[in-house]
Amino acid sequence: MTGFSTQSIGTIVTFIQQLDAAWRANDSLLCVGLDPDVSRFPQALQNGDGNIFEFCKAIVDATASAACAFKPQIAYFAALRAEDQLEALCAYLRRNHPQIPIVLDAKRGDIGSTAEQYAREAFERYGADAVTVNPYMGFDSVAPYLEWQDKGVIVLCRTSNPGGSDLQFLQVDGVPLYQHVAKLVAEKWNRNGQCGLVVGATFPEELAQVRRLVGDMPLLVPGIGAQGGDVQATVNAGKTAAGLGMMVNSSRAILYAKPDAAQGEDFAAAARRVALQTRDEINRYRG
Repeated sequence: MTGFSTQSIGTIVTFIQQLDAAWRANDSLLCVGLDPDVSRFPQALQNGDGNIFEFCKAIVDATASAACAFKPQIAYFAALRAEDQLEALCAYLRRNHPQIPIVLDAKRGDIGSTAEQYAREAFERYGADAVTVNPYMGFDSVAPYLEWQDKGVIVLCRTSNPGGSDLQFLQVDGVPLYQHVAKLVAEKWNRNGQCGLVVGATFPEELAQVRRLVGDMPLLVPGIGAQGGDVQATVNAGKTAAGLGMMVNSSRAILYAKPDAAQGEDFAAAARRVALQTRDEINRYRG
């Protein structure tokens, strides 16, 4: 299995290096989620071949200077048989915005031999810089992703949905399960130094607990915007001492921002305006 991917001849850039550079270059902790819902596209993009790619491409170009990462959600593409458009989008990102890491939101979790194929899908087919994975089946289901030593492996820990508490808050030796996951990843699984955790903005107290457990490990934090997570509480709970360490994701609030007709905005300009506002709101609390 491939152990490294080369960004340029003789130079290997890891996911963490790329993310750290994007945090600093764009002064941003904002991750822009790419969840294309054709029913919410502008009328001109409702139909036609390649409309998903064209919509996402416009969003990417409009928001790249405000983002530290892009997070395409694979299900939104696969449900519409648009995996080819996701491939084209990832290729476009690598070619035109190579400084911004691609986090493929796949939440894969399966036995080792199957996980090997999912890893190839993420890192070979789509060329992602990181992928989200589910740890429920244990280390051997995560290990194949770690064979890609420069790639990010972002493990579900404390998710933003209400039902996450059904399992993640179960007590194991007096400690919630999500904290066991955080410690496992930080202390045993992070052998390449490229791991991260998914922790929802809707639970700032648990986010703060995870930050204390994992040090400066990057956290992918969904749940602001349409899900209602509080930005100030999220940043205060999840930032590192340097004011970094987070990819605060917003998807629908940016993708489907309402254009200001008086200003002559189209959907991409509206997305850029909201992305900049969100980045600036996050930055207000970084210290």
